[in-house]
Parts: sequence; C-alpha cells; structure tokens
Amino acid sequence: MKAGVIFTGTGPILILTSYGSLTSPPFVEKLATKGIKKFIAFELPMDMVKEKYGEVFQLITEDLHQTDDLRVLDYNGYNIFHNFAFKELDAPIFHEP
Repeated sequence: MKAGVIFTGTGPILILTSYGSLTSPPFVEKLATKGIKKFIAFELPMDMVKEKYGEVFQLITEDLHQTDDLRVLDYNGYNIFHNFAFKELDAPIFHEP
C-alpha cells in the first residue's frame, strides 16, 4: 500500500492506494477517471500517515481493496499542509498527459 499527496488543479489531496507505484499506468488511469489528468505527487511513509490520521486512517484502510484501489484520506488542503512539512515529502513525481 502507498500513501501520497497529490497536488491537483484544485489543491492537494492525501490518498491511500493499493497500486504498487504512484507512477504506474493503471494508477494514473484511475486518477484520470476521477478528472485528475495533470498532477504533482509526493509519496509519504505509511507509518507517518497512520500516526497523523489515526482512526480515520484505520477506517479508510479497512475499506481499501487489496488490488487496484484508491481512497482519498483527506481533501482539505489546510489539514494536509498543517500535517506534513515539505521536508517530509519524497521526491516529486510530475505527470501530465
């Protein structure tokens, strides 16, 4: 399972996914079906996300299927910026069609 911040045209979202990579074509395709075709993504350590989101994290992961799934953990940009420092973000992943 992966966690990541996805910066979209409308702001950041925090996602959990069972895809193997934030760059895998099926993951990118899944985002596109949700209207996200151009983005900047940063992978986050799962332990850190779990610690910061606690019970909400647990509820979302229980609903996450083992393969080919994607869940939004947080869509409030203020919360995301408050919970994660830039230095905690992995190298950026740029995607545009």
